[in-house]
Amino acid sequence: MTAAQWTPTYGDPFEPVPYRPARMPEEESLATAADLRRRMDDRRTVRMFSTDPVPEQVVVDAIAVASTAPSGAHQQPWTFVLIKDAATKQRIREAAEEEERVSYEGRLGEEWLSALRPLGTDAVKTHLTDAPYLIVVFQQRYFLDEDGTKHKHYYVDESVGIAVGMLLTALHLSGLAALTHTPSPMRFLGELLERPQNEKAFAVIPVGYPADDCVVPNLVRKSIDQVMIRR
Repeated sequence: MTAAQWTPTYGDPFEPVPYRPARMPEEESLATAADLRRRMDDRRTVRMFSTDPVPEQVVVDAIAVASTAPSGAHQQPWTFVLIKDAATKQRIREAAEEEERVSYEGRLGEEWLSALRPLGTDAVKTHLTDAPYLIVVFQQRYFLDEDGTKHKHYYVDESVGIAVGMLLTALHLSGLAALTHTPSPMRFLGELLERPQNEKAFAVIPVGYPADDCVVPNLVRKSIDQVMIRR
């Protein structure tokens, strides 16, 4: 079965196939891991994007990488909507800013607003129109058979979360910047982008190059000893 012919495999028998990847030599593995750690430590969330165009294929390839993520029962419960159209980006920004204004004016609560202050965020979301591309990620809560029978997807939040993490990694390692934007609520995205009822918006990800005058919060990541425990 080719990828283009993929259909859910409910009830199909287990059919194992060989998996024999070449084992990377230890020295190469250590060097690769150290280089990835260094490169990913340079990743920052960007809210100030250049309007300069970026190669679309780079973004498409990053989405393809995200689509290799593991998922519950291999159901791959995600849809990535790639948006370049300026008018569509403007409509998303207007709707998102309307929700954000309500949130920043009190819906978020003081504790959440206090946590956000060191990041310098507000209800104005220029990144939604400045970035050359938006990727709107949807989770598929269930799918329908050809006869209309509804089937549940499993571990949807976890599966889509892993895919988004891989997407951000692929974009960064390809030289692009990104932001995970989650306006709340996000129902307007499904309506605006005419997505089916089984899909729920998960995140809006602007993609592009950082602006020449880009600044980011002066943050410090936790050390490895603070996030890892050996047993």
